[in-house]
Amino acid sequence: KLSKKGTGFVAHYAGPGFSTQYCRTAVLPSQIWDTAGQERFQSLGVAFYHGADCCVLVFDVTAPNTFKTLDSWRDEFLIQASPRDPENFPFVVLGNKIDLENRQVATKRAQAWCYSKNNIPYFETSAKEAINVEQAFQTIARNALKQVAALLGTMAGEG
Repeated sequence: KLSKKGTGFVAHYAGPGFSTQYCRTAVLPSQIWDTAGQERFQSLGVAFYHGADCCVLVFDVTAPNTFKTLDSWRDEFLIQASPRDPENFPFVVLGNKIDLENRQVATKRAQAWCYSKNNIPYFETSAKEAINVEQAFQTIARNALKQVAALLGTMAGEG
C-alpha cells in the first residue's frame, strides 16, 4: 500500500521505493519528473524526456485550463523525446483532485480526449485521498515495461 506524503501528486507517491513496490518480478528503475504544467520547463524537455518509457499527463478536474493544455504537453513531449514510434508511445492520463466538489472537467470529456489519442489509459485520482493512485502507477509501470521490451525487441532485430 502506498503512503501519503508531501503535497503534490508526485510528492505523494514517488520516491526511492517506487521501483520495487510495483514490479515484483522485475526491477524498474524510475525517474519521475514533475513539471507542474509550467511552461518554463518546456525548454528543458530534451534533457528530461529523452529516453522516457512512458509519459504521465496530469490535469486538475477542478481547473479546465489544465485539461486544455494536455494537447500541447503531449505534442511537446513527443517532439522533444523523439520516441521511435510516436503513434504507439505509452501515455497515461490522470484527472486529479476528484475529492474536491467543484469539478469542472467531466469524466466523459476526459475519456473522449484519451480515446481520440490512441485510447490512452485514463484514471480519475485523488492524491490527497489515495484514490486510484496505486492502480494508475501499476499501469504506468506495466506500460513502461512493455515499451522497454518493445525497444529491446526492435534493437535485437537490427543486429
